[in-house]
Amino acid sequence: MSIRPILIHPDPRLKKLAEPIASVTPEIEALADDMLATMYDAPGVGLAGPQVGVLKRIFVMDANRDPEAERQPMVLINPEVTWSSDETNTHEEGCLSIPEQYAEVTRPAQVKMRWLGLDGKTHEQEFNGLWATCAQHELDHLNGVLFIDHLSAIRRQMITRKMVKLKRDLARG
Repeated sequence: MSIRPILIHPDPRLKKLAEPIASVTPEIEALADDMLATMYDAPGVGLAGPQVGVLKRIFVMDANRDPEAERQPMVLINPEVTWSSDETNTHEEGCLSIPEQYAEVTRPAQVKMRWLGLDGKTHEQEFNGLWATCAQHELDHLNGVLFIDHLSAIRRQMITRKMVKLKRDLARG
């Protein structure tokens, strides 16, 4: 298990459509382990394949924010929304690929998702609260969409300029 580098926006890989995963292989299991380790290390509540440079339809999440509680890691392969509520929820979102930037995004309050698990079986579950927000945010990544794409053009450009400067500063070391 290893911590993988997280791509920082703007990076063309973050805007690409991720490819479906044909089956659960030892490589996919190792990727899932690395992604969970990377997410917890960051720390974050979700991480999608494209964020670590892997353009595959996989994301991990653990939206349990209570530090005293047991971890609840989830690995979702080829996830899809099968139902979403009419009711919406606005949550302040951030992203490991857009560090230190946060904005309110409105999404369906509840979603039902179907995905392939590491056990090779199809799973379906309804999510609400932070879990629903996180699942939708990560699914967006698999479709080349960032949370800032839900914001106004001016706000998106402002954040993108900050990320360009951050990447320049990081490159200088």
